[in-house]
Amino acid sequence: MALDRYSYPFTAIVGQDEMKMALVLNAINPTIGGVLIRGEKGTGKSTAVRALARLLPEQKVVEGCHFGCHPDDPEDWCLDCRERAAGGALPTTTRRMRVVELPINASEDRVVGTIDLEAALKEGSRRFEPGVLAEANRNILYVDEVNLLDDHIVDVLLDAAAMGINTVEREGVSVSHPSRFILVGTMNPEEGELRPQLLDRFGLCVDVEGIRDLDKRVAIVEKRAVWEDDPNLFYQQHAESEQQVRSQIAEAIATFPEVTLPREILRL
Repeated sequence: MALDRYSYPFTAIVGQDEMKMALVLNAINPTIGGVLIRGEKGTGKSTAVRALARLLPEQKVVEGCHFGCHPDDPEDWCLDCRERAAGGALPTTTRRMRVVELPINASEDRVVGTIDLEAALKEGSRRFEPGVLAEANRNILYVDEVNLLDDHIVDVLLDAAAMGINTVEREGVSVSHPSRFILVGTMNPEEGELRPQLLDRFGLCVDVEGIRDLDKRVAIVEKRAVWEDDPNLFYQQHAESEQQVRSQIAEAIATFPEVTLPREILRL
């Protein structure tokens, strides 16, 4: 397995249990509505989100679909999948759910995608270059420093999150595609507040603080030293615990539809 600088194991993160639980719960049940993680620099916010990518489940997708449409949900298919289905059964495959990052300085075209107007006007074809919102469909959309996003990009996110569809319109040419994602944002409140409209889009909010316990701080330093010296060895040391959490998430996803809540809990 190829390792990169974002591959610090999720289970190696010391403390911050509420943050980790919020992320895992969203992976199990996307209808929770995402999570906003607020805290000072150096509290493991970005590390945890990126580490979650290793634990995400496999999902069925239409093979060759740019948007990862679910083969069993025709109501949410993109136009291309609808047209292909008219000619017969769609080929399917599986892929791991991903964490798709939205760069803080991303342009609108990078976020929503672009239309080849020349091809549309001359040939009548709709050539669409998918953007971040296309990649994020049925995945986790992660925005670091979400409070620093340009207001116009925030509006685009709000529209897509509310409708579950991203629509791109240029010079009378329109393209729409599904864009249902789990929104995860991290921010340092010292660098500015978050627009109330965007804050309302997060189902959960977790405030994290720097760890003060001396023993835990020592453990963090020791783990980080081993990681920087030999990341492959460090990951192997946590491979069993990573697989355990991965299996727990997969099992929870499979059994969740069968869960019923007693009336007493609903009244809490």
